[in-house]
Amino acid sequence: MQDTIDNCGCGYSTQGAIKALWGHLDKLALELDVTMRNYSSLITSAPIPETKKTPFSDEEIQIMWRIQDVPWVDSVLFLIYSGFRISEMLDLKSDSINLENDTITGGTKTRAGKDRIVPIHSKIHSIVERRVNEGGDYLFSNDGKRCNQTTYRTFWHEIMKAANIQHTPHDCRHTFRSRLDSAGANKKCIDLMMGHKSKDVGERVYTHKTIDELRAAIELVTS
Repeated sequence: MQDTIDNCGCGYSTQGAIKALWGHLDKLALELDVTMRNYSSLITSAPIPETKKTPFSDEEIQIMWRIQDVPWVDSVLFLIYSGFRISEMLDLKSDSINLENDTITGGTKTRAGKDRIVPIHSKIHSIVERRVNEGGDYLFSNDGKRCNQTTYRTFWHEIMKAANIQHTPHDCRHTFRSRLDSAGANKKCIDLMMGHKSKDVGERVYTHKTIDELRAAIELVTS
């Protein structure tokens, strides 16, 4: 069992999947009396590496505000103040924005993250409103069409070059969560806006948050 992991030549994700498979097979073998011991409990796989994502500093965020006239910098600020993934942002339709209630409905990837509601932070309200008023089907459209990730990363590279900093689009999502946490936002509210499934069963099953509570949480970030 251990040899299949050690010699697979793959990373932690595949190694973990192999380990899980051995666990299932071992359990079946025990049920069928093929073995008398759970050998799979002794095998190991590569640990999940620590994240290398680095949140934007307050100074770097201020740089973004100072150069917001640069094309597509508004999208960086949108990501920082909304917590959406790059793919989720590019998939947002203009009609998913409710400017009366100041909310965004969007998100994909997971059951908890799909079609979640995120209040529009007051700092980026004008950015969102301006994009909606452009009249495109997509909030962040490129020549009236959906912007694909390859094209967007080209824009991103130019923005980082103009700002003389180095970040990835996903760093914005880490920045969003980090800033909310530092501001003392309710953990359940953070999970809901991030599209994460709460780790605590009680929180997951019994706690319900209103839009006003989510808005109060997101507005704790004041800069």
